[in-house]
Amino acid sequence: MMIMPNTPTKKQVVEIRRKADRFHTQISWLDSWHSFSFSQHYDPLNMHHGLLLVHNDDIVKPNSGFRTHPHQDMEIVTWVLDGELEHKDSQGNSGILYPGLAQRMSAGTGIWHSEMNAQGDKAVHFIQMWVPPDQERVAPSYEQLDINAQLGMGGLVPIASGRGHGAAIAIRQKGAVLWGGRLRPGETALVPDAPYVHVFVAKGAAELEQAGSLQVGDEARLTAAGGRRLTAGKTEGAEVLIWESDATIEL
Repeated sequence: MMIMPNTPTKKQVVEIRRKADRFHTQISWLDSWHSFSFSQHYDPLNMHHGLLLVHNDDIVKPNSGFRTHPHQDMEIVTWVLDGELEHKDSQGNSGILYPGLAQRMSAGTGIWHSEMNAQGDKAVHFIQMWVPPDQERVAPSYEQLDINAQLGMGGLVPIASGRGHGAAIAIRQKGAVLWGGRLRPGETALVPDAPYVHVFVAKGAAELEQAGSLQVGDEARLTAAGGRRLTAGKTEGAEVLIWESDATIEL
């Protein structure tokens, strides 16, 4: 895997992908929708967008989850939408993730971790996202940060950043930033102007300027498309996750 600097292009591309068109894994304890090729799902034309390599929308049933498994050389960001997710790893980190608590795990030279729904009566719904690091073979690390207060102020808030944003957890990738927002009904935010942008509607609905409506679970992939307005639905608003990348991956 190589990270390639953005090559300027005159062609603006906005690709809308609906929830129903994403890869789907459904087993006894897991209901997961994959934006890109993942596990047994493979499409050579759908491997990533910019630096975003994995974007999984997971619902895990009570008393189940992802048991201890390894990762290396990957920046893994987890964002809980509903319920609670219990994290434990081989570096001694542990904690309960809940909505508004951003988590980053830098796998580096290698780390083992588990992600379990320890609750007995409620499913946990979360988004897990992977981007490659700037530098491989570094020591594993972990960080979490409650940003509910920032989200409550409206607009888009940096959740995970390789550029030192104040409210964000730090990732080892200078070319990528994850923004999030809990937009009130009718509220408008400006999507970043970046070479590659991935817009995901996690809750509610939104209207993307010059592209149309996005319902819950839909995504838009923007390439050299400029900064566009995103307006939350007038009834229930929207919770959105937006990745911007200034480079792409060559697999």
